[in-house]
Amino acid sequence: MKRIMVIGAVGQIGSELTMELRNIYGNDNVMAVGRKTPPSDELKNSGPFAFSNILNYEEMKKLIADFGTDTIYLMAAILSATGEKNPMLAYRVNNDGLMNVLEASRELKLEKVLIPSSIAAFGPETPRDNTPNDTILKPKTMYGISKVHGELLCDYYFYKYGLDVRGLRYPGIISYKTPPGGGTTDYTVEMYRAAVEGKPYTCFVKESTVLPMMYMPDALKSIIDLANADIKNLKHHSDFNVTAMSFSAGELADSIRKYIPGFKVTYEPDFRQKIADSWPMSLDDTVAREEWGWSPDYDLDMMTKDMIENLPSVL
Repeated sequence: MKRIMVIGAVGQIGSELTMELRNIYGNDNVMAVGRKTPPSDELKNSGPFAFSNILNYEEMKKLIADFGTDTIYLMAAILSATGEKNPMLAYRVNNDGLMNVLEASRELKLEKVLIPSSIAAFGPETPRDNTPNDTILKPKTMYGISKVHGELLCDYYFYKYGLDVRGLRYPGIISYKTPPGGGTTDYTVEMYRAAVEGKPYTCFVKESTVLPMMYMPDALKSIIDLANADIKNLKHHSDFNVTAMSFSAGELADSIRKYIPGFKVTYEPDFRQKIADSWPMSLDDTVAREEWGWSPDYDLDMMTKDMIENLPSVL
């Protein structure tokens, strides 16, 4: 029987991933771990929940051991925009927190660890169109630097200690269930929310800004599919490109107007524009498709329809 721990279970992806894993493996077999109060009673009460600080090694190791954990999904992180406001905190959480989880997993001989990376691992020197899986990584944000460090450290633990660590590079993730969490692609969710509430929206990136994106159901599917992939087929381990779609901020607004015709957007780029300009506009995820069969289900208009239908229930 699987005994799974989701660390960072209160965040945007972690909160939905926890519930999806509970649906698959049973509520009692998935421990949610967070630093703050869960956003919903369902997350807190449907299965085991613990408050813990990823920077407290002994506390974290004891929690992992006491639950009989065999698989960890590490979703705790300080994201790009927040990380630029507080780079020291981003460094500690994203680097030291990861090291604590990897070392505890090695000592306790866990079966598997899943740790998402990000398109923030790329930088302005990286080809921005159809960015290859294996390419130059020279990010210019603390978040991105921590993700490159994380990819290398995870591979180190795989090759040196035999710890089965797997990771993928998430693009921008969009969800109607949870609010944005301090990332550079937050404008996407903010735009949908403003439209559904009947409000105009001021976008913090240019209308022409193009970034790769993914709808939350595909984000959950991708990391769970990777976790279940046969290790014999994996030539890569901690650095898989995954994507579903790429679109500009203006194209997103146009997609929303198909359902809410009067929606108004203005564009006033701030410091996050520089971050967005250093990231890929589209990704080549051939490696993930070939090694573990990755394939997304949603495109832009399918996502927009689902977002607009479901957002009113959570606002």
